[in-house]
Amino acid sequence: MNQSKKYDAIIIGGGFFGCKVAIYLKKYLKNIIILEKEADLLQRASYANQARVHHGYHYPRSILTAWRSKINFPKFVNEYRECIFSDFTNYYAIGKKFSKINLSQFKNFCKLIAIPLTPAQPSIKNLFNSHLIEEVFYTKEYVFDALKLKNRIYEELESAAIEVKLQTEATHLDYRADSQEIEIILNSKIGLSSLKTKYIFNCTYSSLNRILSASDLPIIPLKHEFAEMALVDVPPLLKNLGITVMCGPFFSLMPFPSQHLHTLSHVRYTPTYYWQDTASCVSSTEQIYHQYKPQTNYPYMIRDGTRYLSILQDCVYINSLWVIKTTLPQSEVDDSRPILFNRNPSLPNLISVLGGKIDNVYDIPAELQFLQNEDMIA
Repeated sequence: MNQSKKYDAIIIGGGFFGCKVAIYLKKYLKNIIILEKEADLLQRASYANQARVHHGYHYPRSILTAWRSKINFPKFVNEYRECIFSDFTNYYAIGKKFSKINLSQFKNFCKLIAIPLTPAQPSIKNLFNSHLIEEVFYTKEYVFDALKLKNRIYEELESAAIEVKLQTEATHLDYRADSQEIEIILNSKIGLSSLKTKYIFNCTYSSLNRILSASDLPIIPLKHEFAEMALVDVPPLLKNLGITVMCGPFFSLMPFPSQHLHTLSHVRYTPTYYWQDTASCVSSTEQIYHQYKPQTNYPYMIRDGTRYLSILQDCVYINSLWVIKTTLPQSEVDDSRPILFNRNPSLPNLISVLGGKIDNVYDIPAELQFLQNEDMIA
């Protein structure tokens, strides 16, 4: 790495959000580099997730989140059409017991934000336990193929002439409060090095607070969960279906096109445990990710799921994806998924970015407009 070269912006984290931040920044800045500690881009949270492209149905308790999903859904589908898998039919089922919304509330919610809602045909509705499910609806939602999305991102980065450095970890920052220059200390397979820049965008998702804490900077209150996505081979009747039971301690079954399987997730059993970062204790999420080896909760997921949809008993468990899922604590109240765009109070040119779902990416350009009013490289 060329240690003498200075960058206009350095992005820490080569997930989908880090890469898109870099691409959006080219409107304002010239020399941009992405630092990623893994051997490839889009390897962690960008891959190990349900891959759902939300249309709003999932968030009846947060109108703003639902509305933003409704607005951003066609944007993502149109921009990444070749990465979208839509060759399946998606259904939402409303639970009778333990649900946080009832049928009337869900219908009114969909009407309020103007998303299409059609009662499922009898052949689909009859698959569900009528004692536990109030109604089933056809809904318009898709999933993305994470491998195709990664390849598309590489094309965008190359077209924008954005440099990428893999297997390189940012350990901490050196800075002075009165300086417009930040030095970032790196650790890679060739040893320690450093780079200097004006702006740093911290897009490390579950590790946002690690570099803040290591640099003696104020942290962001965050909640983490070690989460499991079970990968299953579904019976023929479910091959072309996506199913979500709303809204409470229920499950989702969605196609996972990059492996030609389905993900099975469960609100109660997908998280294996939770923790929160505090000013006095910032967790080493990287250490947890590599050292914590939980047993699969798949038997519990499938046992509960078959109460609502008996055909699930014919699923075959293949493997599990493990990921640390990070959210803002306030999201616990209404299941909202706002984007976090935080300029550090002690170092304003250090910006932390956290997206709760993939379509949050379209909220980033508006946040970057502050660069228009600052001393930038033309």
